[in-house]
Amino acid sequence: MLTLRQIEVIRAIMVTGTIGGAAKLLGVSAPGISRVMKHTETTFGMRLFVRRQGRYAPTPEAKEIFSQINAVYDKVEDLQFVIKRLEKGAGQELRIGSVPSIANVMVPRAVAQLRATFPALRLGIDILKIEELIDYLLLGKGEIVATSYKLDHPMLASEPLAAGKLFCIVPDGHALAGRASVPAAEIASHPLVGIDPNDPYGRIMAELFERAGVTYDVPIRARFGTTVYALVKAGLGIAVIDQFTIADGGPPGVTVVPIAETTTFQSYVTYRADALPSNYCATFVTLLRESMQPSVASSQVRSVRKPVLVKK
Repeated sequence: MLTLRQIEVIRAIMVTGTIGGAAKLLGVSAPGISRVMKHTETTFGMRLFVRRQGRYAPTPEAKEIFSQINAVYDKVEDLQFVIKRLEKGAGQELRIGSVPSIANVMVPRAVAQLRATFPALRLGIDILKIEELIDYLLLGKGEIVATSYKLDHPMLASEPLAAGKLFCIVPDGHALAGRASVPAAEIASHPLVGIDPNDPYGRIMAELFERAGVTYDVPIRARFGTTVYALVKAGLGIAVIDQFTIADGGPPGVTVVPIAETTTFQSYVTYRADALPSNYCATFVTLLRESMQPSVASSQVRSVRKPVLVKK
Protein backbone atom coordinates (compact mmCIF):
# COMPACT_ATOMS: atom_id res chain seq x y z
CA MET A 1 0.00 0.00 0.00
CA LEU A 2 1.24 3.46 -0.88
CA THR A 3 1.99 5.83 1.95
CA LEU A 4 1.13 9.52 1.74
CA ARG A 5 4.84 10.25 1.51
CA GLN A 6 5.22 7.95 -1.50
CA ILE A 7 2.20 9.58 -3.13
CA GLU A 8 3.78 13.03 -2.62
CA VAL A 9 7.11 11.90 -4.13
CA ILE A 10 5.60 10.18 -7.19
CA ARG A 11 3.43 13.19 -7.90
CA ALA A 12 6.31 15.64 -7.43
CA ILE A 13 8.50 13.72 -9.91
CA MET A 14 5.63 13.50 -12.40
CA VAL A 15 5.01 17.26 -12.13
CA THR A 16 8.64 18.46 -12.24
CA GLY A 17 10.26 15.70 -14.31
CA THR A 18 13.43 15.68 -12.18
CA ILE A 19 14.61 14.44 -8.81
CA GLY A 20 16.00 17.90 -8.00
CA GLY A 21 12.75 19.57 -8.99
CA ALA A 22 10.73 17.16 -6.86
CA ALA A 23 13.05 17.78 -3.89
CA LYS A 24 12.65 21.55 -4.28
CA LEU A 25 8.87 21.23 -4.57
CA LEU A 26 8.65 19.20 -1.37
CA GLY A 27 11.39 21.08 0.48
CA VAL A 28 13.59 18.02 1.07
CA SER A 29 16.93 16.67 -0.16
CA ALA A 30 17.32 15.04 -3.57
CA PRO A 31 18.87 11.81 -2.16
CA GLY A 32 15.79 11.43 0.04
CA ILE A 33 13.54 11.65 -3.03
CA SER A 34 15.66 9.03 -4.82
CA ARG A 35 15.45 6.63 -1.90
CA VAL A 36 11.67 6.92 -1.63
CA MET A 37 11.25 6.43 -5.38
CA LYS A 38 13.50 3.34 -5.47
CA HIS A 39 11.76 1.84 -2.45
CA THR A 40 8.36 2.43 -4.09
CA GLU A 41 9.47 0.76 -7.33
CA THR A 42 10.83 -2.20 -5.36
CA THR A 43 7.57 -2.51 -3.44
CA PHE A 44 5.53 -2.43 -6.67
CA GLY A 45 7.95 -4.69 -8.56
CA MET A 46 7.84 -2.37 -11.58
CA ARG A 47 9.58 0.69 -12.99
CA LEU A 48 7.68 3.93 -12.60
CA PHE A 49 10.13 6.30 -14.32
CA VAL A 50 12.67 6.10 -17.12
CA ARG A 51 15.45 8.63 -17.35
CA ARG A 52 15.63 10.33 -20.75
CA GLN A 53 17.84 13.31 -21.55
CA GLY A 54 18.24 14.21 -17.89
CA ARG A 55 14.53 14.01 -17.10
CA TYR A 56 12.37 11.32 -15.57
CA ALA A 57 9.60 10.19 -17.91
CA PRO A 58 6.76 8.15 -16.43
CA THR A 59 6.18 4.62 -17.67
CA PRO A 60 2.67 3.70 -18.92
CA GLU A 61 2.07 2.01 -15.56
CA ALA A 62 3.05 5.20 -13.73
CA LYS A 63 0.64 7.24 -15.88
CA GLU A 64 -2.16 4.88 -14.85
CA ILE A 65 -1.22 5.27 -11.19
CA PHE A 66 -0.83 9.05 -11.55
CA SER A 67 -4.50 9.59 -12.39
CA GLN A 68 -5.46 7.89 -9.12
CA ILE A 69 -2.72 9.65 -7.16
CA ASN A 70 -3.98 13.04 -8.28
CA ALA A 71 -7.45 12.25 -6.95
CA VAL A 72 -5.97 11.15 -3.59
CA TYR A 73 -3.68 14.18 -3.45
CA ASP A 74 -6.59 16.52 -4.07
CA LYS A 75 -8.41 14.95 -1.12
CA VAL A 76 -5.31 15.35 1.06
CA GLU A 77 -5.05 19.01 0.09
CA ASP A 78 -8.73 19.45 0.92
CA LEU A 79 -8.10 17.85 4.33
CA GLN A 80 -5.13 20.12 4.99
CA PHE A 81 -7.22 23.14 4.04
CA VAL A 82 -9.96 22.12 6.48
CA ILE A 83 -7.39 21.54 9.24
CA LYS A 84 -5.82 24.96 8.71
CA ARG A 85 -9.26 26.56 8.91
CA LEU A 86 -10.02 24.69 12.11
CA GLU A 87 -6.67 25.79 13.57
CA LYS A 88 -7.78 29.40 13.14
CA GLY A 89 -11.40 28.74 14.07
CA ALA A 90 -12.67 29.74 10.61
CA GLY A 91 -16.32 28.87 10.09
CA GLN A 92 -16.69 27.88 13.76
CA GLU A 93 -18.54 29.55 16.62
CA LEU A 94 -18.16 29.15 20.37
CA ARG A 95 -20.94 30.30 22.66
CA ILE A 96 -19.99 30.95 26.27
CA GLY A 97 -22.29 31.66 29.19
CA SER A 98 -21.22 33.21 32.47
CA VAL A 99 -22.62 34.73 35.62
CA PRO A 100 -21.88 38.49 35.86
CA SER A 101 -19.26 38.18 38.62
CA ILE A 102 -16.98 36.21 36.28
CA ALA A 103 -18.15 37.73 32.99
CA ASN A 104 -17.30 41.34 33.75
CA VAL A 105 -13.52 41.01 34.06
CA MET A 106 -12.30 37.43 33.84
CA VAL A 107 -14.12 36.26 30.72
CA PRO A 108 -12.90 39.21 28.57
CA ARG A 109 -9.30 38.48 29.62
CA ALA A 110 -9.62 34.84 28.57
CA VAL A 111 -11.44 35.74 25.34
CA ALA A 112 -8.64 38.12 24.33
CA GLN A 113 -6.16 35.25 24.58
CA LEU A 114 -8.53 32.85 22.83
CA ARG A 115 -8.80 35.20 19.85
CA ALA A 116 -5.02 35.35 19.65
CA THR A 117 -4.97 31.55 19.35
CA PHE A 118 -7.99 31.22 17.03
CA PRO A 119 -8.22 34.58 15.20
CA ALA A 120 -11.06 33.53 12.91
CA LEU A 121 -13.24 31.97 15.61
CA ARG A 122 -16.64 33.57 16.10
CA LEU A 123 -17.71 34.06 19.71
CA GLY A 124 -21.01 34.55 21.46
CA ILE A 125 -20.75 35.66 25.10
CA ASP A 126 -23.90 35.60 27.20
CA ILE A 127 -24.24 37.03 30.71
CA LEU A 128 -26.82 34.86 32.46
CA LYS A 129 -29.03 34.94 35.51
CA ILE A 130 -29.27 31.89 37.76
CA GLU A 131 -32.64 30.78 36.35
CA GLU A 132 -31.24 30.84 32.80
CA LEU A 133 -28.14 28.69 33.32
CA ILE A 134 -29.60 25.18 33.10
CA ASP A 135 -31.79 25.83 30.05
CA TYR A 136 -28.88 27.61 28.36
CA LEU A 137 -26.92 24.33 28.35
CA LEU A 138 -29.74 21.81 27.95
CA LEU A 139 -31.26 23.68 25.00
CA GLY A 140 -27.86 23.94 23.28
CA LYS A 141 -27.68 27.72 23.42
CA GLY A 142 -24.06 27.48 24.54
CA GLU A 143 -21.35 24.93 25.25
CA ILE A 144 -20.33 25.94 28.73
CA VAL A 145 -21.13 28.28 31.59
CA ALA A 146 -18.89 29.73 34.29
CA THR A 147 -20.53 30.14 37.70
CA SER A 148 -19.67 31.16 41.25
CA TYR A 149 -21.44 28.06 42.56
CA LYS A 150 -22.04 24.46 41.50
CA LEU A 151 -25.11 23.69 39.40
CA ASP A 152 -26.92 20.55 40.50
CA HIS A 153 -28.59 18.73 37.61
CA PRO A 154 -28.36 15.07 36.46
CA MET A 155 -27.68 16.05 32.83
CA LEU A 156 -24.91 18.51 33.65
CA ALA A 157 -21.30 18.03 34.72
CA SER A 158 -19.38 20.61 36.74
CA GLU A 159 -15.67 20.99 37.39
CA PRO A 160 -13.81 23.38 39.70
CA LEU A 161 -12.69 26.53 37.92
CA ALA A 162 -10.93 28.71 40.47
CA ALA A 163 -10.99 29.46 44.18
CA GLY A 164 -11.79 33.02 45.19
CA LYS A 165 -12.15 35.19 48.28
CA LEU A 166 -14.60 37.79 49.50
CA PHE A 167 -13.82 41.42 50.29
CA CYS A 168 -15.63 44.29 51.95
CA ILE A 169 -16.22 47.38 49.84
CA VAL A 170 -16.95 50.79 51.38
CA PRO A 171 -17.27 54.34 50.04
CA ASP A 172 -14.02 56.32 50.01
CA GLY A 173 -13.62 58.12 53.31
CA HIS A 174 -15.72 55.59 55.22
CA ALA A 175 -14.66 54.74 58.80
CA LEU A 176 -13.52 51.26 57.61
CA ALA A 177 -11.65 52.50 54.53
CA GLY A 178 -8.25 52.71 56.23
CA ARG A 179 -8.43 49.35 58.00
CA ALA A 180 -6.00 46.51 57.26
CA SER A 181 -8.91 44.06 57.69
CA VAL A 182 -12.41 43.99 59.15
CA PRO A 183 -14.28 41.08 60.81
CA ALA A 184 -17.74 39.95 59.68
CA ALA A 185 -19.34 41.08 62.94
CA GLU A 186 -18.17 44.64 62.42
CA ILE A 187 -19.29 44.61 58.79
CA ALA A 188 -22.77 43.53 59.91
CA SER A 189 -22.97 46.50 62.28
CA HIS A 190 -23.07 48.91 59.33
CA PRO A 191 -25.91 49.48 56.84
CA LEU A 192 -25.51 46.86 54.11
CA VAL A 193 -26.30 46.55 50.43
CA GLY A 194 -25.82 43.33 48.54
CA ILE A 195 -27.22 40.28 46.78
CA ASP A 196 -30.31 38.48 48.06
CA PRO A 197 -29.08 35.83 50.55
CA ASN A 198 -31.49 33.32 48.98
CA ASP A 199 -29.74 33.69 45.61
CA PRO A 200 -26.98 31.05 45.11
CA TYR A 201 -24.46 33.83 44.58
CA GLY A 202 -25.80 35.72 47.58
CA ARG A 203 -25.48 32.59 49.70
CA ILE A 204 -21.70 32.81 49.36
CA MET A 205 -21.79 36.13 51.21
CA ALA A 206 -24.50 35.08 53.68
CA GLU A 207 -22.53 32.01 54.79
CA LEU A 208 -19.67 34.25 55.95
CA PHE A 209 -21.99 35.87 58.51
CA GLU A 210 -23.64 32.58 59.46
CA ARG A 211 -20.24 31.12 60.36
CA ALA A 212 -19.52 34.23 62.45
CA GLY A 213 -22.85 33.85 64.21
CA VAL A 214 -24.13 37.31 63.28
CA THR A 215 -27.25 38.45 61.45
CA TYR A 216 -26.80 39.34 57.79
CA ASP A 217 -29.50 41.92 57.10
CA VAL A 218 -29.46 43.46 53.63
CA PRO A 219 -32.19 46.12 53.35
CA ILE A 220 -31.02 47.22 49.87
CA ARG A 221 -30.63 44.28 47.48
CA ALA A 222 -29.38 44.18 43.91
CA ARG A 223 -29.12 41.43 41.31
CA PHE A 224 -25.55 41.95 40.16
CA GLY A 225 -22.22 42.86 41.73
CA THR A 226 -21.75 45.87 39.46
CA THR A 227 -24.99 47.35 40.82
CA VAL A 228 -23.85 46.67 44.38
CA TYR A 229 -20.67 48.59 43.57
CA ALA A 230 -22.69 51.56 42.35
CA LEU A 231 -24.89 51.52 45.45
CA VAL A 232 -21.83 51.54 47.72
CA LYS A 233 -20.29 54.38 45.75
CA ALA A 234 -23.53 56.34 46.21
CA GLY A 235 -23.09 56.05 49.99
CA LEU A 236 -26.09 53.77 50.55
CA GLY A 237 -24.13 51.27 52.61
CA ILE A 238 -21.19 48.88 52.54
CA ALA A 239 -21.09 45.40 51.00
CA VAL A 240 -19.33 42.09 50.70
CA ILE A 241 -18.31 41.18 47.15
CA ASP A 242 -16.20 38.51 45.46
CA GLN A 243 -12.69 39.19 44.22
CA PHE A 244 -13.46 38.41 40.57
CA THR A 245 -16.01 41.22 40.38
CA ILE A 246 -13.42 43.70 41.66
CA ALA A 247 -10.43 42.23 39.78
CA ASP A 248 -9.90 45.40 37.73
CA GLY A 249 -10.02 47.63 40.82
CA GLY A 250 -13.62 48.71 40.29
CA PRO A 251 -14.86 52.28 39.78
CA PRO A 252 -13.32 55.24 41.64
CA GLY A 253 -14.99 56.23 44.86
CA VAL A 254 -14.96 52.77 46.43
CA THR A 255 -12.31 51.27 48.74
CA VAL A 256 -11.68 47.53 49.03
CA VAL A 257 -10.98 46.21 52.55
CA PRO A 258 -9.83 42.60 53.31
CA ILE A 259 -12.06 40.52 55.58
CA ALA A 260 -10.50 39.05 58.73
CA GLU A 261 -12.16 35.63 58.46
CA THR A 262 -11.43 32.94 55.90
CA THR A 263 -13.75 33.58 52.96
CA THR A 264 -12.64 31.11 50.29
CA PHE A 265 -15.30 29.89 47.86
CA GLN A 266 -15.14 27.77 44.69
CA SER A 267 -16.23 28.75 41.18
CA TYR A 268 -17.11 26.18 38.49
CA VAL A 269 -17.47 25.51 34.80
CA THR A 270 -20.49 23.45 33.78
CA TYR A 271 -21.38 21.72 30.52
CA ARG A 272 -23.69 18.96 29.32
CA ALA A 273 -22.65 15.61 30.74
CA ASP A 274 -23.45 13.86 27.45
CA ALA A 275 -21.44 16.20 25.20
CA LEU A 276 -17.69 16.45 24.82
CA PRO A 277 -16.58 20.11 24.79
CA SER A 278 -14.99 21.32 21.57
CA ASN A 279 -11.29 22.05 21.35
CA TYR A 280 -12.10 25.77 21.35
CA CYS A 281 -14.19 25.41 24.50
CA ALA A 282 -11.49 23.40 26.29
CA THR A 283 -8.90 26.03 25.34
CA PHE A 284 -11.16 28.79 26.64
CA VAL A 285 -11.56 27.04 30.00
CA THR A 286 -7.78 26.65 30.28
CA LEU A 287 -7.31 30.36 29.55
CA LEU A 288 -10.07 31.34 31.96
CA ARG A 289 -8.41 29.32 34.71
CA GLU A 290 -5.12 31.03 33.96
CA SER A 291 -6.74 34.48 34.13
CA MET A 292 -8.08 33.58 37.58
CA GLN A 293 -4.88 31.78 38.58
CA PRO A 294 -3.51 34.08 41.34
CA SER A 295 -6.23 32.82 43.68
CA VAL A 296 -6.00 29.17 42.73
CA ALA A 297 -3.88 26.60 44.54
CA SER A 298 -2.24 24.26 42.05
CA SER A 299 -3.84 21.26 43.73
CA GLN A 300 -7.28 22.65 42.90
CA VAL A 301 -6.72 23.07 39.17
CA ARG A 302 -8.35 20.45 36.98
CA SER A 303 -8.75 20.43 33.21
CA VAL A 304 -12.06 20.20 31.41
CA ARG A 305 -12.28 17.09 29.25
CA LYS A 306 -10.43 17.73 26.00
CA PRO A 307 -11.29 15.97 22.74
CA VAL A 308 -8.58 14.76 20.42
CA LEU A 309 -8.89 17.37 17.72
CA VAL A 310 -6.83 19.93 15.87
CA LYS A 311 -4.51 21.84 18.14
CA LYS A 312 -2.67 24.91 16.98
